[in-house]
Parts: sequence; C-alpha cells; structure tokens
Amino acid sequence: MPLHHRLPLAVGLPLAVAAGICMPIQGRINGALGARLDDGLAAAVVSFSTGLVLLAVLCLLLPKARRGLRRVVPALRDRKFPRWYLLAGCSGAFLVLSQAETVALIGIALFTVAAVTGQTVSGLLVDRLGWGPGGRSPVTGIRVISAVLTVLAVAWAVSPKLTLGGPAGAWLLPVLLPLAAGFLQSFQQALNGVQTMHYGSPWPATLINFVVGGALLWAAWGIKVAVAGVGNPLPAEWWYYLGGPIGCAFIAVAAVLVRALGVLQTGLGMISGQILGSLLLDLAVPAPGTVITTATVLGTLLTLLAAVLGTLPWQRHPFRNR
Repeated sequence: MPLHHRLPLAVGLPLAVAAGICMPIQGRINGALGARLDDGLAAAVVSFSTGLVLLAVLCLLLPKARRGLRRVVPALRDRKFPRWYLLAGCSGAFLVLSQAETVALIGIALFTVAAVTGQTVSGLLVDRLGWGPGGRSPVTGIRVISAVLTVLAVAWAVSPKLTLGGPAGAWLLPVLLPLAAGFLQSFQQALNGVQTMHYGSPWPATLINFVVGGALLWAAWGIKVAVAGVGNPLPAEWWYYLGGPIGCAFIAVAAVLVRALGVLQTGLGMISGQILGSLLLDLAVPAPGTVITTATVLGTLLTLLAAVLGTLPWQRHPFRNR
C-alpha cells in the first residue's frame, strides 16, 4: 500500500510553480554554455559535475541527508523498490544534454513546447500505471482536459516566437530531443518520489541521480573526445556554471512534491512555472529575437488555469480498462 505524505495543495502547487520557473533559466544557461563550448555534451558534463559537487557537500553537512544516505543500502537489500529505479538520473542527464544541444538551435520557446508536451502525456501515463509514491491515480475526464489544455496554452503562449523558417528537417529533428526528454521527466519524478519515501529525505535520491547521470555523460564525453578531440576551453564567467545547482534544487523539490500532489499535478504546476519563467526571463533578459505579445501573456495565464483545473476534485468518472 503506498505511503502518502500530505502537503496542503495551497503550499504544494506554488512550490511546483516556483520549481518550474527555474527550468527555463537552467535551459538558457546550459544552451548558452553548449554554444560557447561548441559542444553540447561537454556543457551537459559541466552542468552535472557542478551539481554533483554541490550535492556531495550538502549531503555531508545536512544531518537529515546523512541519515537518508544510511537508509539507501537497507532499502535496496529489502527490495523496497526495484533496483532499476536508481537509473532515474539517466533522464535528468538526457534533459540537460537536450538543453545544451538544442536551445541554441530552436530557441527556449520551441524547446518548452516540446518538453511540456512530452511531460504532460507521460504524467497521465505514470499516474495511471501507479509508479509514483502515491500509487495509481485514475485517468479522469478532467485530468485529460487539463493536460490537453496545458499543451494548447503553452503552444499559444510561445506562438509569437515560433519563427521556424527553412526546411522542416532543420527544426523537426532537434525538437524530438526535448520531446523525449520531457516524456521521461514524469518517470524520473515518480521514481525519485518512491526513493525519497523510503529514504526519508530527497537528498539521497537527488545525489544518486547526479552520480548515475554524471557517469553516463562522462563516459559519452570520453568517447567523443577520443574520436573528435576536445572543444573550446571553459568560459571564465561564473553564471555559466549555475545549471547544475539549479538542477539539484529542481530534482529535490520534485521528489518531495510527487508524494503530496501526484505526478501529473506536480508536472502541471512545474509546467506553469516553466511558461511563467520563460515570460519573466524574456522580460528581464531578452534573448535576440524575443517577442512578447498579448498571446504570450494570455497563454501564460491559461497555462496557470489549466494547472489549477487539474487539481480540482471533479473526478467521478475515471476511464477504466475494458
């Protein structure tokens, strides 16, 4: 029977939105680093490595994190969850790699549309399969409507910036990376939530994510260097190295929230934050070609409405397997 950790919706949903706001900032940073290094894989390695160092320090300093780390081996030994749940960090590595490889090519707007679409669909699927710490959640009409409305609202919000001139292949293939990365995000949040439930702290699961994802990225980068050599040197500007710490905070908060809100509701809140964060980022630090119109603002507000809609208790007629 799944264990629940209740958090008031009035607290959990704003936290999910706040965590989501960090994502376009991380995407802009990792995308800029990938362009500066002319190597998206190297940028992903840098992002994960800085996050791993920060997490290792935090896990040594925080008593609750140390207690949680001591519970990892017993949880695995007692088979509290399948051991392959430890591979959730591969999803995070793929997301960071997709940011570094594609944001400079297709822009943060189209990246957000693709990632949100994948995450919204998988949020319904993960809740239906019951892979999260809250167990199985029914796929109800209102949840489907909320998910579809979220995708439409995001597309509307970024529509003024979707200037995709050129052949379809020039942007279609890069879009598949964030689409797949977004689809995997709900699974990562669910698997981390289950681990957090048994460790009693989000920090061990977050650390394991960065160890697994970092090892995967370092191995891939080592192969690339052996074949093509090293790219550009690392930049001196400090802000290029904030992607990893932002990812630490995002994964830790998501691991806690999925226990209280479920995978889909957590995802919808974070999606709202991503769109809101993209708007705020474009207002504060506009990138070349930034366009903010009425559609941008109204689409952002509609995304927030869709997230709230998905949390309402109008769930009387779930779709059942025949």
